[in-house]
Amino acid sequence: MLIVPEAACPDLLPFDAAFDAVEAVFAAMARGEAYNFPVIREAIGHEDALYGFKGGFDRAGSALGLKAGGYWPNNQARGLINHQSTIFLFDPDTGRVQAAVGGNYLTAARTAAASAVSIKHLSRPDSKVLGMVGAGHQSAFQMRAALRQRKFEKVIGWNFHPEMLSRLADTAAEAGLPFEAVELDRLGAEADVIITITSSFAPILKADQIRPGVHLACMGTDTKGKQEVDPELLARATVFTDEVAQSVSIGEAQHAVASGLIAESAITPVGAVIAGQHPGRVSAEEITLFDGTGVALQDLAVASAVVARAQAEGKATEVAI
Repeated sequence: MLIVPEAACPDLLPFDAAFDAVEAVFAAMARGEAYNFPVIREAIGHEDALYGFKGGFDRAGSALGLKAGGYWPNNQARGLINHQSTIFLFDPDTGRVQAAVGGNYLTAARTAAASAVSIKHLSRPDSKVLGMVGAGHQSAFQMRAALRQRKFEKVIGWNFHPEMLSRLADTAAEAGLPFEAVELDRLGAEADVIITITSSFAPILKADQIRPGVHLACMGTDTKGKQEVDPELLARATVFTDEVAQSVSIGEAQHAVASGLIAESAITPVGAVIAGQHPGRVSAEEITLFDGTGVALQDLAVASAVVARAQAEGKATEVAI
């Protein structure tokens, strides 16, 4: 078995590689060449933690495996990030374990890549203002990935805790762009693309705050009960997702579907757009919304890319089991 430690992963997975891996696996899902297994995600009754497993099989990419981990909200006091995970890859021909890969950076990279894929395929090409809702650890990854997809001229942002907005300001400055902290009404009125990346269990953005033509990437809702936007917003938008089954059960769409505002059949996998099976955005006035729930196949795709490069560069440790 190969072991690729967490510390080695950032150098082994440049963003373009993460983007390409995620885009390819979304298309494979739409073609029926890859599928996810049912998610197990539970509150363990200790440290307010959520823990679970996500697995899948990508026949096109020959990747079989799972990610084990979750969310520990008290980790910041320990000097750790809240999300902790490890990805395990198995030989699809024999079932033998192939690799164990640190999953924290890879989770951040593949999540940012997913929203970036949605921006590439669904946002207006003339988008100029990027709106960020949330300023946690993942927000910097999200912003950097988004800025590669459109010629944004400005970033505006909002966070529950304003003192954390310096992360957004610093990340925008890295790209040479101005940043401004704004209220939600103004963010909805000015932004062409909005990324929500919070751990909220109540809607933050209201339907009437969003103007026509906006693309939203809702990336924080990945558990039953979580919610970042008003369900009425999904009724106004054309809704896309990574996987429909997760979208309606643990994603942002769970609330809109449960209240009868949209039907499950109205949600389109973004992979269908990538694979040429769906036109995606059809007008400049259309509101598009990507419900990014985070699927196992994303993790397996980026982990496979990391293992291949680690082997080539001699950065993986082999152990007998």
